[in-house]
Amino acid sequence: MQDLIKLDLVDLAIAVGLMAIAVGVSAWEKLGLELNLAIATGKTILQLLVLGYVLDFIFAVDHPLAVLAILALMLTITAIVARNRISQKIPRVLPLVWGAIFISTAVTVFYTNLLIIQPDKWYEPRYIIPLAGMVLGNAMNAAAIAGERLVNAIKTFPIEIETHLSLGATPAQAISQYRKEAIRSALLPTLNQMMLVGMVAIPGITTGQLLAGITPLDAISYEIVIIFMVALANLLTTVLVTKGLSRQFFTPAAQLSAE
Repeated sequence: MQDLIKLDLVDLAIAVGLMAIAVGVSAWEKLGLELNLAIATGKTILQLLVLGYVLDFIFAVDHPLAVLAILALMLTITAIVARNRISQKIPRVLPLVWGAIFISTAVTVFYTNLLIIQPDKWYEPRYIIPLAGMVLGNAMNAAAIAGERLVNAIKTFPIEIETHLSLGATPAQAISQYRKEAIRSALLPTLNQMMLVGMVAIPGITTGQLLAGITPLDAISYEIVIIFMVALANLLTTVLVTKGLSRQFFTPAAQLSAE
């Protein structure tokens, strides 16, 4: 395979021209997105440069504590973003989301790392950080969608839920339908991706590996593993988040909370 064509600062500056064109199109069409596009461009450059330097440092240090520290930071940021999209008013949502994403990520990443990839060191930064990053990003979206859907359903249909409770249903039974719908909604993007992957577009991780000089079959092998990781992590995350959230809406006496 041909060696990777490295990009210098001049190349990256020219790449910014793509966003300049986007800003120009927005101005031409009077969309009012010029400022948002400019801010997004600046944040993208800054955040990815910081990430690059941080990862370069962690790869150089090559110590398990450094790897665990960056993973903990990524997990916490992920949980905060998911919490904000669900609700900031419901108590104990942040630790709930943090725990759910932690469990799902730990299960899938360590399963993959220890049983499939099997690097010389379990904490090998080259493998565990990118894998965890892929899982965390997808788990965050799944948790946010499932949590938001469930919260909205409970707030929208309190009479139906209280009717089930009055007829003898437990809180879990009373909201079972809404919880299942929330989980299905969160998993739908993942299932759609799995149905069409490789047919409509080349996935991002495969594209990156191909550009880095990895053979197509090796790139596809990793893509298969990552997609399966994401599917399991998203399912575990949504199951745990919705189960934990559902308990927040009922009193110890199994009544729908007035709040």
